[in-house]
Amino acid sequence: MSRILSALAALAVVVASLLVTGTPAAAHERRTVGPYQLAVGFLDEPPFEGVKNSVDFRVTDTRTSKPVEGLEKTVKVDIFSGGLTTPLSLALETRFGNPGAYAAYFVPTKAGSYRFVFKGKIDTTDLNETFESGPGRFDDVGSTVAIQYPQKVPTGGDLSTKLADVQSAVDQARILAIVALALSVVGLGLAVRRRGK
Repeated sequence: MSRILSALAALAVVVASLLVTGTPAAAHERRTVGPYQLAVGFLDEPPFEGVKNSVDFRVTDTRTSKPVEGLEKTVKVDIFSGGLTTPLSLALETRFGNPGAYAAYFVPTKAGSYRFVFKGKIDTTDLNETFESGPGRFDDVGSTVAIQYPQKVPTGGDLSTKLADVQSAVDQARILAIVALALSVVGLGLAVRRRGK
C-alpha cells in the first residue's frame, strides 16, 4: 500500500512541476540552429483572422538547457502571408516572466498559411531561418466564421470581395447612364433640328 502511495505522490510531483514550469506549445515547429533549439509558432493557437496574435519565438541553449535572453536586440522577424512578397517586418519583444521567449504582435487579416523569417544573430551564430505554417509544423490562420455566434459576421476578405462586386456594378451603371444621356442629347438635337425645318 505504501508503494502505491509513494508512486502516486511521485506522479503528483511530476504533474505539478510540469504545470508550474510549463512546456513549449505543442503546435510549434522546433529546429536546431548551431547550439540553439528554436521553437516557433503563433502565441495563441489556433490563430484566427482578424484576432490579435503574435509570433512566438523561443530559444534555448542546448549546451546548458537555459533560455537565451537579449535577442530582442539582435533578431528581427519578417512575416509573410500566402504568396505575398512584401513582408511585415517587426522587432521582437521580450515576454514578461518568460526568459528566452519573444513575441512580435500583429493582427493576421487573411486566413491561410504564414511564413516567419528570422534574421540576425544569436550570440555569434548567424540566424536566417524560415518557418512556415502547415501540417506537422504550426497552425495556419483560420477563419472566424466557424466559431461566430449567434450571428455570422463577414470577414474583411469577404467584405473586400463584395465591395469590389458593388464597385463593378456601379461602374457598369455609370457607363449605361452616360450612354443614355448621350443618346438623349442626340435625340433632342434631332428633334429640335426637325422642328426648325
